[in-house]
Amino acid sequence: MKEAIVLYPSPAIGHLISMVELGKLLLTHRPSLSIHILITNQAYEAGPTTAYIASVSAAVPSIAFHFSPATTLPPDFSTTSPHHETLAFELLRLNNPNVHRTLTSISTDHVVHGLVIDFFCAAAVTVAREFNIPCYYFFTSGACFLNFFLHLPTLHDKFAISVKDFDAPIDVPGTPPIRPSDVAKPLQDRYDDCYKDFLDSSLKMQTSAGILVNTFEKLEPRTIGAIRDGECVPGGPTPPLYCIGPLISSMGGDDGRSPESLTWLDSQPRGSVVFLCFGSLGVFSVEQLKEIATGLERSGQRFLWVVRSPTKGKNQKAATSEMPDLDLGSLLPEGFLERTKERGLVVKKWAPQVAVLSHPSVSGFVTHCGWNSVLEAVCAGVPMLAWPLYAEQGHNRVQLVQETKIALPVDESEDGWVSSEEVEKRVRELMESEEGKMVRERVLVMKEEAKAALSPGGSSRSALAGLVDSWKRE
Repeated sequence: MKEAIVLYPSPAIGHLISMVELGKLLLTHRPSLSIHILITNQAYEAGPTTAYIASVSAAVPSIAFHFSPATTLPPDFSTTSPHHETLAFELLRLNNPNVHRTLTSISTDHVVHGLVIDFFCAAAVTVAREFNIPCYYFFTSGACFLNFFLHLPTLHDKFAISVKDFDAPIDVPGTPPIRPSDVAKPLQDRYDDCYKDFLDSSLKMQTSAGILVNTFEKLEPRTIGAIRDGECVPGGPTPPLYCIGPLISSMGGDDGRSPESLTWLDSQPRGSVVFLCFGSLGVFSVEQLKEIATGLERSGQRFLWVVRSPTKGKNQKAATSEMPDLDLGSLLPEGFLERTKERGLVVKKWAPQVAVLSHPSVSGFVTHCGWNSVLEAVCAGVPMLAWPLYAEQGHNRVQLVQETKIALPVDESEDGWVSSEEVEKRVRELMESEEGKMVRERVLVMKEEAKAALSPGGSSRSALAGLVDSWKRE
């Protein structure tokens, strides 16, 4: 019988891309494997996936996609949680019968070595148990959020208050202390339904067969060491940790549009452009867009800026529904596009990020600190300005700025507002100052370490080989 691995990602595009890259990597180590990826419907608008899945299917026939029938929330479902992740957890919980059916079908003519799940898919742990299949977690963020995620039950038991009520930074093994406001929003209120889902997923992770994480040893050595040494789960088991990154995709989000941005970059001086892009979900209010534009204009720097349609609410940072298309001229300060046309390009919605970051003209990256974007910047050797918006991005900023020192911070007011003066100051700092030069040198070192990790004998290649070899021993 053929050998198989079943991968079960959250349906959000960022999580799906990482899981597909994992599948490709497994195939390079064992081409005889058959990779099966379970696809479910999205609980909210989290980036289009159809074109991406089609391109992977055409390029890698050994990866099979299994589409589950759409699940819907029952009419009586209700939650007081303000977090859209609650809906994702619930839909994925309701999808368990489909996971069971698909595993039954795959198991008829395959030996399934493991079910690899996203942390949103924790409900499927019980399904894997029914089939006696080892269940692994694939953590698509870095070790600097994994340590907090694993430590969550300890914090929950040790303190009777919610994270949001802490009056001092929180100590978590392996990373600098984190301000309560930087902790991922769904983890800040212990009475919230979403918090309870994350807590449950963390507890299930402790009993898994192993944790695969999209990072590499030299990027987060202290954090990885603390996890391995059991410091994050002092009262229980820490599963084997496999650091197998950086996994990035050059195909992510490409929907066939002409890369106007690359043509424009070809005409710019080497190392002169700062690239601003805030991920597949990152959005701002019109007022904030105007502040960014004013700061960019005053900075005098060349820039390539990807702009999405704005939110109506000032504090909404993630787009969870389809946004209407708007004219750039109406979003940005009057005359801005005309005044900056010689040194700036603004594009709507999308740019080929991996190709842009790898372009010789690009020398800085203003990012929301989504982990895929962080790894893409590291692999391209581009220093960052860290401007987290949602999810675990505040954790990532702490690591990038204070620990790894490959980014400079963007400072927000308490309500998340960033002034044009801050944008101007930080962009100049990244591109012109001694601090900018230091993070640039650091990230170039990390670029070489990333290459080494994925090379024969490198730490990530060896970690993956150890995992694959464990399947041979079964």
